[in-house]
Amino acid sequence: MRVVQAAGGAPLNATPDATPDATGRPPGGRGPARARRLAWLAAVAVVVYALDLISKTLVVAELEGEEPLRLIGDLLQLRVIRNSGAAFSIGAGTGMTIILTVIAAGVVVAILRTARRLRSLPWAITLGLLLGGALGNLTDRVFRYPAPFQGHVVDWIETFPGHFPVFNVADSGIVCGGILAVLLAWRGHQLDGTRAGDEPQESVKPSERDGEAGA
Repeated sequence: MRVVQAAGGAPLNATPDATPDATGRPPGGRGPARARRLAWLAAVAVVVYALDLISKTLVVAELEGEEPLRLIGDLLQLRVIRNSGAAFSIGAGTGMTIILTVIAAGVVVAILRTARRLRSLPWAITLGLLLGGALGNLTDRVFRYPAPFQGHVVDWIETFPGHFPVFNVADSGIVCGGILAVLLAWRGHQLDGTRAGDEPQESVKPSERDGEAGA
């Protein structure tokens, strides 16, 4: 037997969380969904950051100061350089290392703030790539030679030698994340898991559902 309030006719055991939100989904499911997406973001960021840190440590120990290691003819070789500029050596030698360090730190903070609204798996992967790459190069700028917060980034992957800038795993993560972000925005995917132009489902009041059931 249903217990009803005398005035409103709504069940006493009805909870506000049962009312769908603007997207037509019950709010109760938003917390677990957000936690899963944040877990994906963190996992991707950790993988990118770990691969970048480990690869830089190995190439500095084994290849720095040596002749480039040619792997695939004129297509791919490994050559260690120290980059004071941005990704792909942009702005190298301009004395803007500290400014670039501040910008990289700002990017990390912006990604973390954006993640508070995250409920989309594709965006979780995208932000994870961007975060892992930004942290990888930021670590170099904070801790490497010649001084704290003025460190030069270790670049070591060179494709089409002589025709394309040397880069690293962090740069690859940033570029892949940037391309994914453009594609997602172009296709209308939102951070909250909806798509631009989608019509929100119309929410139905509990009293209306009870009336339909009685009919």
